[in-house]
Amino acid sequence: MDPSGPGPSSVVGAGGGEAPAVAPQRPAQLSRYESQKRRDWNTFLQYLRNHRPPLTLARCSGAHVIEFLRYLDQFGKTKVHAAGCAYYGQPAPPGPCPCPLRQAWGSLDALIGRLRAAYEESGGTPESNPFAARAVRIYLREVRDSQAKARGIPYEKKKRKRTQQAAAEASTSSSAAAAAGGSGSGSGRAAAASSAAQAGGSSAAPSTT
Repeated sequence: MDPSGPGPSSVVGAGGGEAPAVAPQRPAQLSRYESQKRRDWNTFLQYLRNHRPPLTLARCSGAHVIEFLRYLDQFGKTKVHAAGCAYYGQPAPPGPCPCPLRQAWGSLDALIGRLRAAYEESGGTPESNPFAARAVRIYLREVRDSQAKARGIPYEKKKRKRTQQAAAEASTSSSAAAAAGGSGSGSGRAAAASSAAQAGGSSAAPSTT
């Protein structure tokens, strides 16, 4: 008999035999969105702790959120041309320029959406949510418009393309439905003609007595 007893991977059963150990349940893995939202929230809280003077979440306003977004520009990777740059308004400039890198509007818009949700999940109310402040929405709209002009990327054009695509799909569906209706009515007419022919043949046949 082994004096060391059963190993850690087995449990002695009621009948004296060894039963397999139950593996501990692993915590549910967060989705990519939830993981990014948690990182963004921790980054914002760290920003508040490092703020001078220190700032608490309860005293945070839309102006502080805009200040945070401007702070993030130093980590941006999107070239935004200044009004005096030779490449201003060109989506694909042929050479380098000294214009600064910024956070893209789409990245900032998605970030605010995640932080808005994280704030309310942490106990904040929608009425006091600084990420939903009107000033923040206006700032994001100004960033979108200024970057569209500086980079030569018309965001409204993308919206029109989606509208045209939806209209084309609706037209295709209508055409398919009309074709299906036409084939169905054609089949009905053929069936009616066949029935009429059979009826005529029966009446023309001589009766037998």
